[in-house]
Amino acid sequence: MIKADMHIHSTVSDGSCTMEEIVVMAERRGLDGIVFTEHDTLSHVKKLPKSDTVKVAAGLEISAFDYEKNLRVHVLGYGIKEPETVEKLVHPTLEARHANSMKQIHILNQNGWEIDVEQLKKADGKYIYKQHIMDYLVSHGKAEELFGTFYYSVFKNGGICHFDIEYADPLAAVRVIKDAGGYAVLAHSGQQQNFELIPALAAVGLDGLELNHHANSDRDKQVIREYAEKYNLFLTGGSDFHGRYEAGSPAVGDYLAEQSGAEKLYL
Repeated sequence: MIKADMHIHSTVSDGSCTMEEIVVMAERRGLDGIVFTEHDTLSHVKKLPKSDTVKVAAGLEISAFDYEKNLRVHVLGYGIKEPETVEKLVHPTLEARHANSMKQIHILNQNGWEIDVEQLKKADGKYIYKQHIMDYLVSHGKAEELFGTFYYSVFKNGGICHFDIEYADPLAAVRVIKDAGGYAVLAHSGQQQNFELIPALAAVGLDGLELNHHANSDRDKQVIREYAEKYNLFLTGGSDFHGRYEAGSPAVGDYLAEQSGAEKLYL
Protein backbone atom coordinates (compact mmCIF):
# COMPACT_ATOMS: atom_id res chain seq x y z
CA MET A 1 0.00 0.00 0.00
CA ILE A 2 1.29 3.46 -0.99
CA LYS A 3 0.74 6.01 1.77
CA ALA A 4 0.58 9.36 -0.02
CA ASP A 5 -0.82 12.70 1.16
CA MET A 6 -1.53 14.45 -2.11
CA HIS A 7 -2.96 17.78 -0.96
CA ILE A 8 -0.65 19.98 1.13
CA HIS A 9 0.01 23.73 1.41
CA SER A 10 3.17 25.38 2.70
CA THR A 11 4.48 28.93 3.05
CA VAL A 12 4.78 28.96 -0.74
CA SER A 13 1.06 29.78 -0.68
CA ASP A 14 -1.31 29.99 2.30
CA GLY A 15 0.19 27.48 4.73
CA SER A 16 1.98 28.37 7.96
CA CYS A 17 4.76 25.74 7.75
CA THR A 18 7.73 25.58 5.40
CA MET A 19 8.16 22.73 2.94
CA GLU A 20 11.13 21.51 4.98
CA GLU A 21 9.05 21.37 8.17
CA ILE A 22 6.30 19.46 6.36
CA VAL A 23 8.72 16.90 4.95
CA VAL A 24 9.85 16.14 8.51
CA MET A 25 6.19 15.68 9.51
CA ALA A 26 5.70 13.26 6.61
CA GLU A 27 8.79 11.29 7.58
CA ARG A 28 7.55 10.98 11.17
CA ARG A 29 4.16 9.73 9.93
CA GLY A 30 5.86 7.07 7.82
CA LEU A 31 4.44 8.35 4.54
CA ASP A 32 5.72 7.18 1.18
CA GLY A 33 5.01 10.44 -0.61
CA ILE A 34 3.59 13.95 -0.41
CA VAL A 35 2.59 16.56 -2.96
CA PHE A 36 2.80 20.30 -2.36
CA THR A 37 -0.34 21.54 -4.12
CA GLU A 38 0.20 25.27 -3.70
CA HIS A 39 -2.52 27.73 -4.64
CA ASP A 40 -2.16 29.11 -8.16
CA THR A 41 1.60 28.68 -8.46
CA LEU A 42 4.28 26.20 -9.45
CA SER A 43 7.17 28.37 -8.26
CA HIS A 44 8.22 25.58 -5.90
CA VAL A 45 8.91 23.02 -8.65
CA LYS A 46 12.68 23.54 -8.47
CA LYS A 47 12.85 24.18 -4.71
CA LEU A 48 11.52 20.90 -3.30
CA PRO A 49 13.22 19.57 -0.15
CA LYS A 50 14.96 16.21 -0.30
CA SER A 51 14.10 13.18 1.82
CA ASP A 52 15.62 9.74 2.09
CA THR A 53 12.27 8.10 2.85
CA VAL A 54 9.51 10.30 1.38
CA LYS A 55 8.99 11.04 -2.28
CA VAL A 56 8.33 14.78 -2.55
CA ALA A 57 6.51 16.18 -5.57
CA ALA A 58 5.13 19.52 -6.75
CA GLY A 59 1.59 20.17 -7.89
CA LEU A 60 -0.85 23.04 -7.60
CA GLU A 61 -4.45 23.89 -6.77
CA ILE A 62 -6.08 26.20 -9.28
CA SER A 63 -8.76 28.51 -7.90
CA ALA A 64 -11.66 28.64 -10.34
CA PHE A 65 -15.30 29.73 -10.44
CA ASP A 66 -18.28 28.85 -12.62
CA TYR A 67 -20.04 32.21 -12.82
CA GLU A 68 -23.00 30.81 -14.74
CA LYS A 69 -23.82 28.26 -12.04
CA ASN A 70 -22.34 30.30 -9.16
CA LEU A 71 -20.08 27.45 -8.05
CA ARG A 72 -16.58 27.61 -6.60
CA VAL A 73 -14.21 25.01 -8.08
CA HIS A 74 -10.68 23.97 -7.11
CA VAL A 75 -8.71 21.87 -9.58
CA LEU A 76 -5.58 20.02 -8.47
CA GLY A 77 -2.79 19.54 -10.99
CA TYR A 78 -0.20 16.74 -10.73
CA GLY A 79 2.77 15.59 -12.81
CA ILE A 80 2.90 18.80 -14.81
CA LYS A 81 5.67 18.74 -17.41
CA GLU A 82 5.39 22.35 -18.63
CA PRO A 83 4.92 24.62 -15.59
CA GLU A 84 5.18 27.79 -17.67
CA THR A 85 2.02 26.79 -19.58
CA VAL A 86 0.02 26.63 -16.35
CA GLU A 87 1.61 29.77 -14.91
CA LYS A 88 0.16 31.83 -17.75
CA LEU A 89 -3.34 31.01 -16.49
CA VAL A 90 -2.79 31.17 -12.73
CA HIS A 91 -0.31 34.02 -12.27
CA PRO A 92 -2.96 36.72 -12.80
CA THR A 93 -4.95 35.14 -9.94
CA LEU A 94 -1.91 35.35 -7.68
CA GLU A 95 -1.39 39.03 -8.55
CA ALA A 96 -5.09 39.84 -8.15
CA ARG A 97 -5.21 38.14 -4.74
CA HIS A 98 -2.24 40.20 -3.56
CA ALA A 99 -3.81 43.43 -4.85
CA ASN A 100 -7.03 42.47 -3.08
CA SER A 101 -5.14 41.95 0.18
CA MET A 102 -3.42 45.33 -0.20
CA LYS A 103 -6.84 46.95 -0.62
CA GLN A 104 -8.04 45.20 2.54
CA ILE A 105 -4.97 46.45 4.44
CA HIS A 106 -5.65 50.00 3.26
CA ILE A 107 -9.23 49.79 4.52
CA LEU A 108 -8.12 48.34 7.85
CA ASN A 109 -5.53 51.09 8.26
CA GLN A 110 -8.15 53.72 7.51
CA ASN A 111 -10.16 52.22 10.36
CA GLY A 112 -7.32 52.37 12.85
CA TRP A 113 -5.68 48.92 12.79
CA GLU A 114 -2.25 50.22 11.75
CA ILE A 115 -0.82 47.31 9.78
CA ASP A 116 2.83 47.56 8.73
CA VAL A 117 3.00 45.79 5.36
CA GLU A 118 6.77 45.35 5.63
CA GLN A 119 6.31 43.18 8.73
CA LEU A 120 3.75 40.84 7.16
CA LYS A 121 4.64 37.27 6.30
CA LYS A 122 4.15 36.64 2.59
CA ALA A 123 3.50 33.61 0.40
CA ASP A 124 6.66 32.74 -1.51
CA GLY A 125 8.11 35.88 0.06
CA LYS A 126 5.94 38.06 -2.20
CA TYR A 127 2.18 37.60 -1.95
CA ILE A 128 -0.16 38.52 0.90
CA TYR A 129 -3.17 36.38 1.85
CA LYS A 130 -5.87 37.12 4.43
CA GLN A 131 -4.13 34.63 6.70
CA HIS A 132 -1.02 36.81 6.74
CA ILE A 133 -3.06 39.87 7.67
CA MET A 134 -4.77 37.99 10.48
CA ASP A 135 -1.48 36.53 11.71
CA TYR A 136 -0.08 40.06 12.01
CA LEU A 137 -3.17 41.33 13.83
CA VAL A 138 -3.08 38.45 16.33
CA SER A 139 0.66 38.70 16.96
CA HIS A 140 0.31 42.46 17.59
CA GLY A 141 -2.63 42.09 19.95
CA LYS A 142 -5.14 43.63 17.56
CA ALA A 143 -7.26 40.47 17.20
CA GLU A 144 -7.75 37.60 19.65
CA GLU A 145 -7.43 34.65 17.25
CA LEU A 146 -6.91 33.84 13.58
CA PHE A 147 -10.42 32.64 12.86
CA GLY A 148 -12.56 34.19 15.54
CA THR A 149 -15.15 36.96 15.76
CA PHE A 150 -12.88 39.57 14.19
CA TYR A 151 -12.17 37.46 11.09
CA TYR A 152 -15.81 36.58 10.43
CA SER A 153 -17.08 40.11 11.08
CA VAL A 154 -14.42 41.85 8.94
CA PHE A 155 -13.52 39.40 6.14
CA LYS A 156 -16.86 37.56 5.94
CA ASN A 157 -20.58 38.23 6.40
CA GLY A 158 -20.58 41.57 4.60
CA GLY A 159 -17.68 43.03 6.63
CA ILE A 160 -15.61 45.98 5.44
CA CYS A 161 -13.05 43.63 3.84
CA HIS A 162 -15.52 41.11 2.44
CA PHE A 163 -14.86 41.29 -1.29
CA ASP A 164 -13.22 38.91 -3.72
CA ILE A 165 -11.40 38.66 -7.04
CA GLU A 166 -12.23 37.14 -10.40
CA TYR A 167 -11.16 33.53 -10.85
CA ALA A 168 -10.30 31.30 -13.80
CA ASP A 169 -12.91 29.25 -15.63
CA PRO A 170 -13.02 25.62 -14.36
CA LEU A 171 -12.90 24.14 -17.85
CA ALA A 172 -9.88 26.30 -18.67
CA ALA A 173 -8.20 25.07 -15.49
CA VAL A 174 -8.57 21.43 -16.53
CA ARG A 175 -7.52 22.14 -20.10
CA VAL A 176 -4.34 23.98 -19.13
CA ILE A 177 -3.23 21.15 -16.81
CA LYS A 178 -3.77 18.66 -19.64
CA ASP A 179 -1.99 20.93 -22.13
CA ALA A 180 0.96 21.01 -19.73
CA GLY A 181 1.16 17.21 -19.68
CA GLY A 182 -0.37 16.79 -16.22
CA TYR A 183 -3.27 15.09 -14.48
CA ALA A 184 -6.31 17.15 -13.44
CA VAL A 185 -8.25 16.25 -10.27
CA LEU A 186 -11.35 17.94 -8.87
CA ALA A 187 -10.62 18.86 -5.24
CA HIS A 188 -12.99 18.41 -2.27
CA SER A 189 -16.21 18.53 -4.32
CA GLY A 190 -18.20 17.80 -1.19
CA GLN A 191 -16.98 21.03 0.36
CA GLN A 192 -18.02 23.08 -2.65
CA GLN A 193 -20.98 20.95 -3.73
CA ASN A 194 -20.07 21.24 -7.40
CA PHE A 195 -20.83 17.66 -8.45
CA GLU A 196 -22.99 18.83 -11.35
CA LEU A 197 -19.89 20.16 -13.11
CA ILE A 198 -18.15 16.78 -13.22
CA PRO A 199 -19.60 15.66 -16.59
CA ALA A 200 -18.43 18.84 -18.33
CA LEU A 201 -15.02 18.69 -16.63
CA ALA A 202 -14.63 15.03 -17.60
CA ALA A 203 -15.45 15.93 -21.19
CA VAL A 204 -12.42 18.23 -21.38
CA GLY A 205 -10.01 15.79 -19.72
CA LEU A 206 -10.58 15.59 -15.96
CA ASP A 207 -8.62 12.58 -14.71
CA GLY A 208 -9.66 12.13 -11.09
CA LEU A 209 -11.68 13.13 -8.05
CA GLU A 210 -10.45 13.81 -4.52
CA LEU A 211 -12.26 11.32 -2.30
CA ASN A 212 -10.47 11.37 1.04
CA HIS A 213 -10.79 14.91 2.38
CA HIS A 214 -12.05 16.12 5.73
CA ALA A 215 -14.80 18.22 4.11
CA ASN A 216 -16.30 15.30 2.17
CA SER A 217 -19.14 13.65 4.11
CA ASP A 218 -19.97 9.96 3.79
CA ARG A 219 -22.79 10.91 1.41
CA ASP A 220 -20.39 13.07 -0.62
CA LYS A 221 -17.96 10.16 -0.87
CA GLN A 222 -20.72 7.91 -2.18
CA VAL A 223 -21.54 10.46 -4.88
CA ILE A 224 -17.85 10.88 -5.73
CA ARG A 225 -17.42 7.11 -6.14
CA GLU A 226 -20.45 6.96 -8.42
CA TYR A 227 -19.10 9.73 -10.65
CA ALA A 228 -15.64 8.15 -10.67
CA GLU A 229 -17.06 4.85 -11.89
CA LYS A 230 -19.31 6.48 -14.49
CA TYR A 231 -16.56 8.63 -16.02
CA ASN A 232 -13.59 6.30 -15.39
CA LEU A 233 -11.83 8.70 -13.01
CA PHE A 234 -9.22 7.66 -10.46
CA LEU A 235 -9.53 8.69 -6.80
CA THR A 236 -7.10 10.66 -4.67
CA GLY A 237 -7.02 12.21 -1.22
CA GLY A 238 -5.03 14.36 1.14
CA SER A 239 -5.02 16.34 4.34
CA ASP A 240 -5.29 19.78 2.69
CA PHE A 241 -2.83 20.76 5.40
CA HIS A 242 -2.44 24.49 6.11
CA GLY A 243 -1.02 24.38 9.64
CA ARG A 244 -2.18 27.31 11.77
CA TYR A 245 -3.59 29.07 8.73
CA GLU A 246 -6.79 27.04 8.55
CA ALA A 247 -9.22 26.47 11.40
CA GLY A 248 -9.16 22.81 12.38
CA SER A 249 -6.59 21.87 9.75
CA PRO A 250 -5.87 18.10 9.77
CA ALA A 251 -2.29 16.98 10.30
CA VAL A 252 -0.07 15.84 7.45
CA GLY A 253 -0.98 12.24 6.71
CA ASP A 254 -4.43 12.28 8.35
CA TYR A 255 -6.06 11.77 4.94
CA LEU A 256 -4.39 9.75 2.20
CA ALA A 257 -4.91 9.09 -1.48
CA GLU A 258 -6.85 6.08 -2.63
CA GLN A 259 -4.60 3.48 -4.22
CA SER A 260 -5.94 4.14 -7.72
CA GLY A 261 -4.71 7.72 -7.47
CA ALA A 262 -1.49 6.95 -5.61
CA GLU A 263 -0.48 4.34 -8.18
CA LYS A 264 -1.38 6.59 -11.10
CA LEU A 265 0.43 9.66 -9.84
CA TYR A 266 3.27 8.32 -7.74
CA LEU A 267 4.81 5.20 -9.24
